[in-house]
Amino acid sequence: MEKLREQYEKEIIPALMKKFNYKSIMQVPKLDKIVINIGLGDVKENPKSLENAMNDLMQITGQKPVVTKAKKSIAAFKLREGVNIGCKVTLRADKMYDFAYKLFNVALPRVRDFRGVSANSFDGRGNYAMGIKEQLIFPEIEYDKVDKLRGMDIIFVTTAKSDEEARELLKLMGMPFKA
Repeated sequence: MEKLREQYEKEIIPALMKKFNYKSIMQVPKLDKIVINIGLGDVKENPKSLENAMNDLMQITGQKPVVTKAKKSIAAFKLREGVNIGCKVTLRADKMYDFAYKLFNVALPRVRDFRGVSANSFDGRGNYAMGIKEQLIFPEIEYDKVDKLRGMDIIFVTTAKSDEEARELLKLMGMPFKA
């Protein structure tokens, strides 16, 4: 799993410096963190779903998730301020590279009819967001122990100044973009 960090240092940095004509190695964009978020709409009806989602996220990432709470009340969703509505994990350093390697090379190829991820999900500042429909694509999750299929949002936060730089960085790291 250390492969991705070594590859970044040996191959990706020189390739990006050449393509974008950087003068200093400090200008080269890098992956800052990966945030994985699971939003739960059924916490009120099924309080155990938050616990199950946290267990799934902990198995996938190897890190204890943080509970997210509602910022404001929304009557249409029967939501009160301060109520638990999901969980998230922020990965940095080695765990971040391990997760990225596992996502690109193990999990995404297991998605049915997978043809690549959209190259249009950048936010204009060099960050990339993607959604996954079910947690079963990760090898750590046992099919028999899953109570409900849950999706998750995965956000790649980079130090890139533009979407073009971030797209090239993620492509060189192994992100399978659609052709």
